[in-house]
Amino acid sequence: MEWREEVARVRRKAYKDQEYWGKPVPGFGDPKARILVVGLAPGAHGSNRTGRQFTGDASGDFLFPALRRAGFASQAEAKSRNDGMTLKDLYITASARCVPPDNKPTPAELTACQPYLEREIQILQPKVIVCLGKIAFDRIFKIFSLRGLDFSHGVVYALEPSSLLPHPSFLIGSYHPSQQNTLTGKLTAEMFDEIWKRAKEISDKDR
Repeated sequence: MEWREEVARVRRKAYKDQEYWGKPVPGFGDPKARILVVGLAPGAHGSNRTGRQFTGDASGDFLFPALRRAGFASQAEAKSRNDGMTLKDLYITASARCVPPDNKPTPAELTACQPYLEREIQILQPKVIVCLGKIAFDRIFKIFSLRGLDFSHGVVYALEPSSLLPHPSFLIGSYHPSQQNTLTGKLTAEMFDEIWKRAKEISDKDR
């Protein structure tokens, strides 16, 4: 919390004239979404500034064009929470709600935020959960008390019905669209497009 507020108070020079959100960042999207996207945490000068997940940073600049190509997003650019962006059949949230130093939330922070993520799952009842990165994957892994599942890009696992999600559902792993992955070629646009194609195919099945 202290780090989050310090970033919002000091601000980056490029955004010196802007008022930072500087609070926990909520999820957003279609309340009837069958696909839930779980990210890592708000970016210091992205979501922590704009107040909307993946909005105003490089990760969002890679994510939203892909969602637009897949038909989930109304536009490819996400600059502010008032830019008119809408999502169809998809909801975006994060494992941690407050920006952590060095983009590395502590286990205690993730545990403190877990009830909010569980409540979103309970309300939305998604058919597909797409985890962007290993931290998000491990948090869903923990919530559903899964065993013996390894994270890799493109992996798909069937989730057994539970009290939280009583119908059959699926977990998809994806590399996070951070510059660390996109600029090095670890995650390409083609690889990312395949994730959303697969998520759509699964969510559309038996509709």
